[in-house]
Amino acid sequence: MYKLIAIDMDGTLLNDQHEVTHEVREALHNAKKQGVKIVLCTGRPIGGVRRFLEDLTLNEEDDYVIAYNGALVQNTHTNEVVAEQSIGYEDLVRLYALSLELKTPMHFFDPEYLYTPNRDISPYTVVESYLTQVPLHYRTLDEFPHDIVIPKVMFIDEPEKLSRTIEAIPGWVRDQYTMVRSMPFYYEILHKEVSKGNAVKLLAEHLGIRREEVICIGDNENDLTMIEYAGCGVAMGNAVPKVKAIADFETRTNNENGVAYAIEKLVLS
Repeated sequence: MYKLIAIDMDGTLLNDQHEVTHEVREALHNAKKQGVKIVLCTGRPIGGVRRFLEDLTLNEEDDYVIAYNGALVQNTHTNEVVAEQSIGYEDLVRLYALSLELKTPMHFFDPEYLYTPNRDISPYTVVESYLTQVPLHYRTLDEFPHDIVIPKVMFIDEPEKLSRTIEAIPGWVRDQYTMVRSMPFYYEILHKEVSKGNAVKLLAEHLGIRREEVICIGDNENDLTMIEYAGCGVAMGNAVPKVKAIADFETRTNNENGVAYAIEKLVLS
């Protein structure tokens, strides 16, 4: 019997209109009613998840969320932090210098806001602020305190340009961070120990749930580690080939209520 379902948001829980359909809501509700933990596991910042947690009633006692691609694991009822791993000011300076060298825009989060050090703000930064509903600020690096807590930095650009940037990142930089492409135009840089897989594992152990009792559902490369960890890894019908290749089960697309279909087949039937 499965006891925990970790679900990615963009391209998975949400359809292309960034909505949770009635069918998906019903499946989540019915699984939770059976005692299954429903955990949103997303690259979004915590501020960009709260409205969904409230809307789906995933903020009751003993409910949890995983945000920033695993950098934060938090109880959504008490706001108690179960685990948190971030990078700091020296990392920010190093990564900004790299973004200038590679001629690639960047932005980053602290626990409350989205920032860009680029005076010419990338449209992809504007999109990120809009989708997550996290306020955006332009700031130079000199304006930040040296004790700033940064869950993640993102390199952003047109998909083809970003691919060239990714190929040009030096090996010594890759060795210091977790780096993952979450969308064709987003490349995320996090603390070395951070991944969705590590976060789901940590939360499952915190709750006394065995790996075999965990389902993880996702569509993109930042979901690979949790798909690998899960007792049952589920790929969306719209998932990238790498995710489909390692999944135990392939469901329908995010526009065809794929999360609901997976839950009905694996948990409710």
